[in-house]
Amino acid sequence: MEKKLALEMKGISKYFGTLAANKNVDLDVYRGEILSILGENGCGKTTLMNMIAGIYYPDEGSIFVDGEEVVIRSPKDAFAKGIGMIHQHFKLVDVFTAAQNIILGINDGNRYNISDVNAKVKQIADKYGFIIDPSKKIHEMSVSEKQTVEILKVLYRGADILILDEPSAVLTPQETDKLFAVLRKMRDDGKSILIITHKLHEVMAISDRVAVLRKGEHIATVSTSETSPEALTEMMVGQKVTLNIDRPEPENSVDRLEVRNLSLTDSEGVKILDNISFTARSGEILGIAGIAGSGQRELLESIAGLSHPVSGEIVYNNPKTGETENLRDKNPVQIRELGVRLSFVPEDRLGMGLVGNMDLIDNMMLRSYSKGRSLFVDRKKPKDLAEKIIKELQVATPGTHTPVRRLSGGNVQKVLVGREIAAAPTVLMAAYPVRGLDINSSYTIYNLLTKQKKDGVAVIFVGEDLDVLVELCDRIMVVCAGRVTGIVDGRNTTKEEIGLLMTKTDTNYKNDKNGKGGNGDEK
Repeated sequence: MEKKLALEMKGISKYFGTLAANKNVDLDVYRGEILSILGENGCGKTTLMNMIAGIYYPDEGSIFVDGEEVVIRSPKDAFAKGIGMIHQHFKLVDVFTAAQNIILGINDGNRYNISDVNAKVKQIADKYGFIIDPSKKIHEMSVSEKQTVEILKVLYRGADILILDEPSAVLTPQETDKLFAVLRKMRDDGKSILIITHKLHEVMAISDRVAVLRKGEHIATVSTSETSPEALTEMMVGQKVTLNIDRPEPENSVDRLEVRNLSLTDSEGVKILDNISFTARSGEILGIAGIAGSGQRELLESIAGLSHPVSGEIVYNNPKTGETENLRDKNPVQIRELGVRLSFVPEDRLGMGLVGNMDLIDNMMLRSYSKGRSLFVDRKKPKDLAEKIIKELQVATPGTHTPVRRLSGGNVQKVLVGREIAAAPTVLMAAYPVRGLDINSSYTIYNLLTKQKKDGVAVIFVGEDLDVLVELCDRIMVVCAGRVTGIVDGRNTTKEEIGLLMTKTDTNYKNDKNGKGGNGDEK
């Protein structure tokens, strides 16, 4: 039986000033198909999907739905054509229930009845295998439940063409498997699904075909069964790329940072971190895994002096003096004055790491402006550093004087990571340093972290891709709801074991004096 085209884009172009985000793109997706959209950062994937969803309007070209040319000027127009987009960052009202969020904004002329809405939501959920309580409030939900609400929101509106932006970015392996099972059911029901993802193993597992973009242009669409991760990467980048993470054995490791019984509460007295203990060693990468919101960010902020724990110790063993210092209750300036070099790559790169309206040179100077000894600012060294980062990390930018807010998310991340590594730290903390990066750029960052490890730096890496954590890290600490549920050997563990620890609710974990810990099953 011949497949029917659900969506077709012909000659689509979109310009922002003189920059061509998309140029003469031809793309199609069939009914009952899952199509993955791949490409490097800044190649136009999200822009292209936003034009289908009505967020942007194409400057050139035509869009066809079921063979009929359509004009999509808004998300409302997109819904009218059966198109819905599930964004990576959820757009939900926390104090509303799932059903209230799903019905929000719909005006079908009928009288609003929450019982009827609950029943219809439950009916759609049961059809595709979602597990959801329509009357549960958003603030009480897990990340995967919130994502379920977002998907049900577009299904409730009658969408037959669904666009998902990085759908597994914040899910455990078990939650990802459940999501993929649901997506396959939706595909078998005749839905057309487009997925933007950087995880090649997921592309191979879930998609029927893969469309590759490079520098705003459509390179090719291939059948997943007839390609490989290496071939897809070569199409994305335009040259052969080695997808191997080097993990040398730690050498001459010594305890560099010891966190002992650390606890942190929020302004209302609710515990965010509960009795956290571990050790970070020089020449080693310690990974931290956990469901989003489990306390990973707050832990790193506490070590960096940005948050103030209510109890516990953060002991730094100074390699120059041989002395120890308790960093708790010290601010970042005091920590630097002690000779402690903690480089922190926060997950909110523009909110905390960089100033969006400043250019690359000025953002380099944020690390060194206090060293000035005259009325005049020395811009040569920051300029040299900016140019070095642009060259080594292949940052796509018109020049060093470009405000960082004009760069794509992935290029912003490269600038931030490059600046922090250039600070020559003894402890490097990196929170989600490859979030939003394409596969080639991600491996560049992994190699930079490994180089820091070889140079004797104690690296603490918070990541969301468990496959990478298992390949890159020497040890992996798992946190759940602000507690350590296990510390495992990166060479001997599996992502399934880590996934189970990420959802572990008991506290049967003990940490030995060296911070090795166990698998969370010790009594």
